[in-house]
Amino acid sequence: MRALKFTAAILLVPLCVAATRAVIHLLFFLQTAVHDNLPGGWFIGGFLFWLLLYLAMPPPTRTYILAHELTHALWTWFMGGEVRHIRVGKRSGSVRVTRDNVFISLAPYFFPLYTVLAVICWYALSLFWDLDHYRPFWMATVGLTWSFHLTFTVDLLRRRQSDLAPHGRLFSICVIYLLNVLGLGLWIVAVSRITLPQFFTTLGQATQAAYQVIGDAAAIALRRASLSR
Repeated sequence: MRALKFTAAILLVPLCVAATRAVIHLLFFLQTAVHDNLPGGWFIGGFLFWLLLYLAMPPPTRTYILAHELTHALWTWFMGGEVRHIRVGKRSGSVRVTRDNVFISLAPYFFPLYTVLAVICWYALSLFWDLDHYRPFWMATVGLTWSFHLTFTVDLLRRRQSDLAPHGRLFSICVIYLLNVLGLGLWIVAVSRITLPQFFTTLGQATQAAYQVIGDAAAIALRRASLSR
């Protein structure tokens, strides 16, 4: 199983590159990044504001641990499992569940819970009130919470994490990176004039190009190996 996941990780690397290229391509087309009445500067401002807080103050570790364990629990429910126990401490936490798979194990690293909650709250409240005036505040909140997710994720991945061990570190990091990049792409689609089909078309073209490069390189290597015999 480890060998299979290592092979899968190697095969995922071109897809990670393709997803990155697709999102960068979207950003070039995006220009303002959002609708005219939804300035992307507020998102960037919220993102950078959290980075400043993270570097200048003691990080709110317990707040992240709460989100981390709740995300494990949430994805366990998504997958039809049960949550038996959750513990949240100052420096560590744990959750005991009846089911486990790669998505449940890695969910806290690619699923920004507080960002998702901010988006859900915004759309729920917008059903009852006109919130257009507060859109910049919402964008700043999304930027801040997403930055919160990324800073803690990067910090944790620098250490040895038990969540990654069952699936192999390389495979886990590839999955985490890929899903975070795809999540960013979907977020760009959600707040801009770019459509989902455009994103998938760009992603498909980038993926085809990435694997074509790998295929061509493999063909050249095989040809040289056969000639050297």
